[in-house]
Amino acid sequence: MNRNRIVINFDNKEVARARPRGRSSGGIGRPLLIIAVVLILILGGLGAGGYLWWRHYQSSPAYSLALLVDATQRDDKQALDSILDNDKIAADFVSQIRARVATSSLGISQIDPAKISMPAKLKDTVHDQLIKQLQELTDVAAGKPFVIIALGVPRFAEIKQENNTAHVTVNLKDEQIQLTMLAQGDRWRIVAVQDDKLAKMIAQAMIGNLPSNGTHVQDEFQRQLNKLMNR
Repeated sequence: MNRNRIVINFDNKEVARARPRGRSSGGIGRPLLIIAVVLILILGGLGAGGYLWWRHYQSSPAYSLALLVDATQRDDKQALDSILDNDKIAADFVSQIRARVATSSLGISQIDPAKISMPAKLKDTVHDQLIKQLQELTDVAAGKPFVIIALGVPRFAEIKQENNTAHVTVNLKDEQIQLTMLAQGDRWRIVAVQDDKLAKMIAQAMIGNLPSNGTHVQDEFQRQLNKLMNR
């Protein structure tokens, strides 16, 4: 005898139960995917922006100052000479001394400022003394990564840029040095330094090279120049 069988299909119920779970999983996964994409875009934008900023910074006077500090602490003479224009720096010091003599009211009437010059051997001394002073002033940067040095330059250097010329006031260890920089290609070179210590040293050295008709003029110049440089 054939028996009638009643078959209940539970598959549909299981499928029905499974579908909400799938929808719930998909509902969570999609926002997470969107968030991940947004984060990637933000990070990519920050990375691209940082790269472009760094490329622009590399063409600034501040970056060349960072290279100077780094080269000074590493005693990299080739890198230093690529940033310091020694001939122009020495010539500018002579101009500073001439200007002080010409505009002084100390009665150095027998001295022709145009005849004041720097001995050739003194240029090397100026170069060495300048680097020595830079090493002392920037010793805090010794052993620091270059990126840290580059980012720290604005903290101690006030830079005013006008086209291809930059005037820099450096304040370190209660001392102030003024620099003049000129753009040369994608780098900046220092062409003038205003520093009282170096100026006094150069003035004293230049006295021995001063042409005169007698020791009286030379002695008077030394006495008056000492007063002038101590102002």
